[in-house]
Amino acid sequence: MQGEGVRRVRIAGCRSCAAAVLGLSLLSPALAQAAETTRPEYVAQAEPICKVNTKANERILSGVKTEVKKNELKPAAAQLSKASSALRGTLDELRTVPQPPADHARLGKWLGYVKTEAELFQSAAEKLRENNKFGAEAMVLRLSNNATLANNTVLEFGFHYCRFEPAKFL
Repeated sequence: MQGEGVRRVRIAGCRSCAAAVLGLSLLSPALAQAAETTRPEYVAQAEPICKVNTKANERILSGVKTEVKKNELKPAAAQLSKASSALRGTLDELRTVPQPPADHARLGKWLGYVKTEAELFQSAAEKLRENNKFGAEAMVLRLSNNATLANNTVLEFGFHYCRFEPAKFL
């Protein structure tokens, strides 16, 4: 081991080092619990992120129903693609919010639904680009169903802006 650059260092007062290490190991679970995020803290951090997305969707998706009814499918497709991109950005931000340990599985499932919602927005946009109005409507129906599942998953959180309501826009 001499040629590998490894040196052994002898620490004076090893008994005090061992006591310090033992003391820190006993405190670390208490420190970890103190740092855990609670559900209200999660909601307080997630809601502003969702609010930005909701406001963006109000702007992005304004008039999309009318465009589809008038068979102006290309502009509507562009709007749905923008909404999908915005939601993907929101999803990335939501994934960075510390989650309460007890809700980790529930929030993981919810974030999965959010991802699916972004994919369905994009699929509806692709259908509109293909002039497939009925295919786009089928994607919107799936989107509405997915939103219901997502909202039911986190009902106990009492979200306002993180409740997905595609019917408001589509």
